[in-house]
Amino acid sequence: MSPRALVSVSDKTGVAELARGLADLGFEIVSTGSTANAIREDGVKVREVSEVTGSPEMMDGRVKTLHPAIHGGILADRSNPGHMKELEQYGFAPIDLVVVNLYPFERTASSGASDDEVVEQIDIGGPTLIRAAAKNFRSVTVVVSPERYDEVLQSLKAGGTDEGMRRSLASDAFEHVATYDAAIAAWFARGRRAEQLPAGRALGLERVSELRYGENPHQRAALYREVLSPGPLGGAEVLQGKEMSFNNWLDAEAARALAAALDPPAAVIVKHHNPCGAAAAGSGAAAYRAAFESDTVSAFGGVVAFNTELDEEAARAMAEVFTEVVIAPGYAPGALKEFAGKKNLRVVRAPLPETGGLEIRPIEGGGLIQDADAVTEARDEMKVVSKREPTDEEWADLLFAWTVAARVKSNAIVFASGRATVGVGAGQMSRVDSVEIASRKAGERSRGAVMASDAFFPFRDGIDKAAEAGIAAVIQPGGSVRDEEVVSAADGHGMAMVFTGRRHFRH
Repeated sequence: MSPRALVSVSDKTGVAELARGLADLGFEIVSTGSTANAIREDGVKVREVSEVTGSPEMMDGRVKTLHPAIHGGILADRSNPGHMKELEQYGFAPIDLVVVNLYPFERTASSGASDDEVVEQIDIGGPTLIRAAAKNFRSVTVVVSPERYDEVLQSLKAGGTDEGMRRSLASDAFEHVATYDAAIAAWFARGRRAEQLPAGRALGLERVSELRYGENPHQRAALYREVLSPGPLGGAEVLQGKEMSFNNWLDAEAARALAAALDPPAAVIVKHHNPCGAAAAGSGAAAYRAAFESDTVSAFGGVVAFNTELDEEAARAMAEVFTEVVIAPGYAPGALKEFAGKKNLRVVRAPLPETGGLEIRPIEGGGLIQDADAVTEARDEMKVVSKREPTDEEWADLLFAWTVAARVKSNAIVFASGRATVGVGAGQMSRVDSVEIASRKAGERSRGAVMASDAFFPFRDGIDKAAEAGIAAVIQPGGSVRDEEVVSAADGHGMAMVFTGRRHFRH
């Protein structure tokens, strides 16, 4: 009996060449609709599925391969005499090779098509064929990617695929179906904010590119795109420079997220996933200069994000500083010309991020899911708890510092003046240590500045240290059992203090 291949693909890349190669090896080719036509047009003999099943395609093609003649041929275990006897009893022939990929659901869903059009791209027969063949990998070879056609053909020419290859192909097959189903689940969940967090979450990721290495040179790494999304950082485009590294992508995400949260025009400089400088000013250039002055040492080799189109003046302001990546929603032609001479600078264009949604963080053996953290607290929702009210200028700096603190690793302390950071203390185990670091970074610039803390002060020592640095006003969530002591310390130093009622830890 001739070996039999079932070929039914949405992506027709290389299918005619594959079919020709299979025919040369003596395979009988069974196919459906447009795939059968593509093979036939290339001069290769093909048998329609309806000939094998004895049933026509039904319901506009919704039902065509869902038949025992097909699935019995795929699922029969060749080592089980009972299975083979049943095939013979019903007149079904084994299917040795299944070549299937799925309807373009994601492309249709992303095109603005109507719900009815999108629903019709939910493949039923394709995933069923793939799963059946992959389940029976000891007897059947399943191929879902044109990239593996040549490899499979060469193995068949050499005598057949071995179990190791079939297992590898089955793994690809189940990943292909899982990613496809994740896109469908994501489409149905769009725009729906459930009362509770989901009971399960399918996360479909498709590899975009290999990276040179991960956080460190000995770690393998790759960049992935979440299904039904434009891609990493909203479909970011690298317009110039070397390949983005693993750490570049992480820092670009952090810088872009904070820049988007600030009033435009604003600039943010990130180093090791923490902002070392941030400012909002009258122009991109002024914002960058103010952000840079926050910490001129740490800014070296940093990632810079803007929340407006980057113009030539802003590009010139960056000229003397070594920068790894600049990311902005757009670039004026003059800015790109200014950057052209910096061959090592990665210039990335990316839209500002959408807010809301869920955050997923993997941990060993599982993951954590939470609502994305956004600073939504407004001035009229906050409470002045000190004897002295903040001045209008202090209020502007307090609100700015509060937004920045939410994007700094805990324990987070941010000193700010003139809507620009002047000192940042990040990631310390003790909050007072973060105050000391911010004070040292700021130097004399802390005189008259404000301080934001992402969580409450457990003791008055942080306030006393801030007073030594010359801090004039403090914003923090409140909620400590020693709040009265902390507020009393602020009053004793003549500080204004504001409680927001909400903390913004960032681990």
